[in-house]
Amino acid sequence: MMGKLLLLFVLATTSLGVVALQSPDTPEQSPTTTKKLTAKDWLSRLKTVVSESNYEVSFVLSRVGHEAVPYLWRHSVLPDGTDMEQLNLQNGPGREFIRVNQQISVFEPDQPPYSVYGNNINGPIPTALLNAPESLYGAYEFVLVGRSRVSGRPAQQIRVVSQDNTRYAYQVWLDEETAMLLKMNMLDKQGNVLEQIQVSSFSFSEQPHPYFQRVNQSALPKVMALPPTQLGEHKWAVSYVPVGMKEVKQDTRRLAISGQLVDYRLFSDGLVDVSVYVEPANQSLNQDVLLRHKLNTFLSLTNGNVQVTVIGEIPPETANNIARSLVVSR
Repeated sequence: MMGKLLLLFVLATTSLGVVALQSPDTPEQSPTTTKKLTAKDWLSRLKTVVSESNYEVSFVLSRVGHEAVPYLWRHSVLPDGTDMEQLNLQNGPGREFIRVNQQISVFEPDQPPYSVYGNNINGPIPTALLNAPESLYGAYEFVLVGRSRVSGRPAQQIRVVSQDNTRYAYQVWLDEETAMLLKMNMLDKQGNVLEQIQVSSFSFSEQPHPYFQRVNQSALPKVMALPPTQLGEHKWAVSYVPVGMKEVKQDTRRLAISGQLVDYRLFSDGLVDVSVYVEPANQSLNQDVLLRHKLNTFLSLTNGNVQVTVIGEIPPETANNIARSLVVSR
């Protein structure tokens, strides 16, 4: 199992570019209101502007040691109320997501297009931060740092810190005029930038973007039928997860290479996902492994008669605490 998970872990991982921001054409905002807003007020404004406005945003995803990856992100609400969103990877052959209400269509090179159900496109910017910031309040503290400037525009900086200091911290900058996201950093415990999202341009419009008028909704791929999940009965549990992190998925998976069945659980706090895999120790490599690859931690260790593997964008000590808290039921 561990060899397969290690391969997936190494392949799953994209540096710090800064570009000038173009001025958006937006409705006027009262400058006096910015002095009265809390961090949560600013996030509420972000949620509103992201869900209700017609906009186009260009941003760059950067990780140290990797080439910067540019994205184009659009959103519009059509006159008939149809909610549409597009996310396009701008480099190479490209990858595109188109959302029409709760249907998300995915277009990739050399792969047949497909559609799935979902409320939001899962891109580099955490969807919970954009669409449901209130869901994060149990896991993180949001501290308003104050006024700053990003690419020449006045901005409000917010620091995001986990309640129990077991996860990486974030810095978020919102445009003071519109509350649109301008920049987001993920920081390790030493304050080093692990990942950065930098908006290079954004604009708002009264009318939906012409791109969405050209989308032939009837020609989009039909929603694919997902194979049934193998639930099984997990005879184990983890007694420790970081504050605010909850189990969001559980199933049993068969590894393609070995055919071995492994138990799988996914935990999330809205910003960070952590995967936990468990298999009998006598069917694994039966050795402890700790790897770090940029943001991700890969930890696999023997806990009694089972091999437990933890993968996620968390510090190694947090992964270790999760793995060692595993309890096997009799």
